[in-house]
Amino acid sequence: YTILSKVHSDRNVYPSAGVLFVHVLEREYFKGEFPPYPKPGEISNDPITFNTNLMGYPDRPGWLRYIQRTPYSDGVLYGSPTIENVGKPTIIEITAYNRRTFETARHNLIINIMSAEDFPLPYQAEFFIRNMNVEEMLASEVLGDFLGAVKNVWQPERLNAINITSALDRGGRVPLPINDMKEGVYVMVGADVPFSSCLREVENPQNQLRCSQEMEPVITCDKKFRTQFHIDWCKISLVDNTKQVSTFQEVIRGEGILPDGGEYKPPSDTLKSRDYYSDFLITLAVPSAIALVLFLILAYIMCCRREGVEKRNMQTPDIQLVHHSAIQKSTKELRDMSKNREIAWPLSTLPVFHPVTGEIVPPLHTDTYDNTSMPLMQTQQNLPHQTQIPQQQSAGQY
Repeated sequence: YTILSKVHSDRNVYPSAGVLFVHVLEREYFKGEFPPYPKPGEISNDPITFNTNLMGYPDRPGWLRYIQRTPYSDGVLYGSPTIENVGKPTIIEITAYNRRTFETARHNLIINIMSAEDFPLPYQAEFFIRNMNVEEMLASEVLGDFLGAVKNVWQPERLNAINITSALDRGGRVPLPINDMKEGVYVMVGADVPFSSCLREVENPQNQLRCSQEMEPVITCDKKFRTQFHIDWCKISLVDNTKQVSTFQEVIRGEGILPDGGEYKPPSDTLKSRDYYSDFLITLAVPSAIALVLFLILAYIMCCRREGVEKRNMQTPDIQLVHHSAIQKSTKELRDMSKNREIAWPLSTLPVFHPVTGEIVPPLHTDTYDNTSMPLMQTQQNLPHQTQIPQQQSAGQY
């Protein structure tokens, strides 16, 4: 079901179309390409990485993938050749880099894709295994155990591993580095007999409802995988190619000659003169004229339409003007007092007459009195000889 080969210089391999192809790039082999420089008594374990590309191109063919988890692990080329690649030799350049000595070694891998007689297998099933990474699943013993479990459930005459894809290539997320979580892997297998009843159980309405509620479906044959493989049965895909209608349409090819469009006439190299006067008027003169008109209208409204002070006073009542004038005089007097407090006392602070005797009451302060703390208006309580108005006594209790 798979082809495993080790790295050799200009190695030829012969995978079959529609069958999983695996090629291991072993670090032990490439260690011999680099001279050892360890200290006495130490074993050389240099970090080695690989670069693979199609000869003459920067990348690999679309069906071929490459993975190497760390520089201290082997690299793996894997993929499923298609029928379109049959008969076309594919030369893969393999370049090994020694990350300690910065030396390189290059080898060629010649892939000769052969056609398979039973290709394609009509019944194909794709499983999603949650507890495996792609490099773990590519190991021959692990893949063999999985195909053995599928064969016990399916009971086909021929069973092939068609393709293996990492969940990260399908849009999956990198798992958290806790509890040794795996990224997951999709494994597609093909057989020559219809799907078994166990595989069809996932299509039951009850199981479809459980999958929609993110619950595990009830599959009778899950125990045959559970010991080593944790399969997500909600993501299983069953494809029956015998019932698919071909939508291929034959392409009618023409002669490959474009119709005659006449003689090509390139544009002239000389530039024609252009008058920019109209552009100047549109971009500068017109906005300037509009701004000037608006300015004149605003100036007329602000300067020529004012009512004036005289007209305002004529329309104001006399009593309001008198009050306004008195307020202005008092404000001016208070401002002058605040500027110089040594000036004569205002009329509001001169001595007042006694309300009963008519005698002039002298001011409370002397010449040496600090007039800065003197209130502007004296209250009746501050005046001496104040006549007390008798209070009405309340009636006694009977």
